[in-house]
Amino acid sequence: MSYDDVEIEDMEWNEELQAYTYPCPCGDLFQITKDDLKLGEEIARCPSCSLYITVIYNMEDFSGEPDRKTNKGLEPSKQQTVTVA
Repeated sequence: MSYDDVEIEDMEWNEELQAYTYPCPCGDLFQITKDDLKLGEEIARCPSCSLYITVIYNMEDFSGEPDRKTNKGLEPSKQQTVTVA
């Protein structure tokens, strides 16, 4: 059974961990990544104890995000014509 149900809006984005975090009673942080959320995962686990929380979020908010590893949300660069003599 989940320790608690927590809205994603109540969690904080941790740039260092690249994960949403929420304080755990043990003193550590529950953690869940954007990739986990995109896959439909809703369980944020604490790395220091056996507790976990259920994250309440709208999956559609994460499914349309550009993938930082491949696309980075950038447009393809324009090609330049090079004249060779």
